[in-house]
Amino acid sequence: MPEPFVAYMRVYEPLSSFESPRQEQLAEALDQGAVDPVGVGAREQNRWLRSQLSIRPRLLPGEGIDGTPQGQEEVLALDPEDVPAESADTVGPGPLVCPLDIRGRAAAALVGFIGAADPPLRTAALTMPEDTAKSKASAVVNEMSDSAVHVISSTWTIPLPWFAVVDPEQRVLFEDSHGGVERVYWRTPMAEARRRVSRAHTVTRNTLGDEGPPKILRETGRWLERFHPHSAVELDYGGLVRMMRDEDLRADTSAEDVHAIVDAMELGHTNEVAERYEALREFWAELAAHERYN
Repeated sequence: MPEPFVAYMRVYEPLSSFESPRQEQLAEALDQGAVDPVGVGAREQNRWLRSQLSIRPRLLPGEGIDGTPQGQEEVLALDPEDVPAESADTVGPGPLVCPLDIRGRAAAALVGFIGAADPPLRTAALTMPEDTAKSKASAVVNEMSDSAVHVISSTWTIPLPWFAVVDPEQRVLFEDSHGGVERVYWRTPMAEARRRVSRAHTVTRNTLGDEGPPKILRETGRWLERFHPHSAVELDYGGLVRMMRDEDLRADTSAEDVHAIVDAMELGHTNEVAERYEALREFWAELAAHERYN
């Protein structure tokens, strides 16, 4: 089964910033071994399939038959030295950890699925009455109301405003043993991410109003504000690299184009805004079209 075509934005917080007993749970997970970010989508997909194919199917991965959380936390880990910085913004102390929050993220996704999917698809996918599934998943989402998930994701494409979070010059292309592109990501200190998002939101709102990209930037900024200021932010193409050609990945200038669009909006250069946006729209629309063919 192919890796899900999912991209991610993640926040890695200093382990020391968590309160007990969460800090001890995350430290234990770290001692057991952090998850490899390469293929993490396939790992999460496998956990979901196991939860559905067990003798007594469970509604969500990471929970027992009675619906309570079960199993050990899973985390990604990062060394502060692996986070490039434009300035002296502090990241850490290490280790930095990103809890995968699989149960909570799955619950939020299920609520969204029930609200958006066609009735025949909902009937085929759910192992219990729709109202029951929605009620249970909503309860799990409500349990997380005082915290924020450390991972948000996007299927088949990347919301263009996400590129405003990162420094275009800090992109990393990780190659496999055959020279193919295996992973594409950016990392940045939380302080820099917040500044970039705040500026991009102000500029785009003044030009476009409150909806569309400004709304995504506003929501992204609010999400980032919920974490420790010495965290790191990561934008990862994830499984999208599996449906993109290596030459397209190497030539991709999406981050540069988004930042140039914000600059052009601020200066009132409407022609440049239109040209760069049209190129971005064509590039990502071609990829997003795969969802209709799936």
